[in-house]
Amino acid sequence: MMNSAELSLIVTVAAAISAGIILALRPWLQRHLLAHPNSRSSHRQSTPQGGGIAVIVAALAVAAGASIMSLNDPATLWPVFAATAFLTLVGAADDIWTIEVAPRLLLQTVAVGIVLASLPGELRVVPMLPWWLERALLLLACLWFVNLTNFMDGIDWMTVAEFVPITAGLALIGYLGALPTYGIVVAVALCGGLIGFAPFNKPVARIFLGDVGSLPIGLLLSWLLILVASQGHLTAALALPLYYLADATLTLLRRVANHEPFWRAHRTHFYQIATDRGFSVPQIITHVFAANVVLVALAAASVLWPGQLSTVAALGGGSILVGWLLYRFSRGKS
Repeated sequence: MMNSAELSLIVTVAAAISAGIILALRPWLQRHLLAHPNSRSSHRQSTPQGGGIAVIVAALAVAAGASIMSLNDPATLWPVFAATAFLTLVGAADDIWTIEVAPRLLLQTVAVGIVLASLPGELRVVPMLPWWLERALLLLACLWFVNLTNFMDGIDWMTVAEFVPITAGLALIGYLGALPTYGIVVAVALCGGLIGFAPFNKPVARIFLGDVGSLPIGLLLSWLLILVASQGHLTAALALPLYYLADATLTLLRRVANHEPFWRAHRTHFYQIATDRGFSVPQIITHVFAANVVLVALAAASVLWPGQLSTVAALGGGSILVGWLLYRFSRGKS
């Protein structure tokens, strides 16, 4: 187990690398990769996108370096890193040229398949299910998480407000025994990469994450959450991303029920509705960040005191909190 000073160094180095790459790339992105406002946008002026490349490069480079120097190079990391790099390229291509839905989903499936193939054969999340069925469900769950991360990255600082608390929470519950050391390292490296990106994405953003960042971030987080669940902490794995899961999934179900083309871009997520009903972006981000801090505390409590009572408290309390937040967003400011 790495100590707090080593983990702090990982966060600091990843943040510095991420910020440095953004400073170097931003002029080029400003010239060649602008996101222009449209009917589905929350921004009002053309803004460079693609800043997520800095987050991913910083996270992978620092995590790989730490694994070589301190973790005896666990073989399970390299397929995950390769799949993440592959999905980063897919995201970059989508940012530049736009990939159609079917080939994009196929490429995402390849990346998720590589990650799942890297898991130990004996790893189980729900042992009562047949192994093949569990892996098929994990494939679908990871694909959904990759895409919902992309869908939810619709306003400034949203991904920062979601995943900085989650990655810090993963490090915390990792220290409590819910995550192997190499998982903790990846979590804090990703946290550092996001912190380095945060000043440039602060409202009003000077750069956007882009698919090049949101897709691989979703892949890394889904892998980390599987590791947590496989350690017997499924409650924590569900509680940590509960806001994103609820907002994206309920929005999808609503669009399907309304016979809308759910595969097309839109601006009907709860947080987007909130921007149309009186909430400012900083107010939305503050609500989401605060909710995620509470969800981290609930997840940590479920790891510290495992059992039926903590499961009900974590998932029940988290559901009430998230449900209230979604209701507040949908009603708007009074």
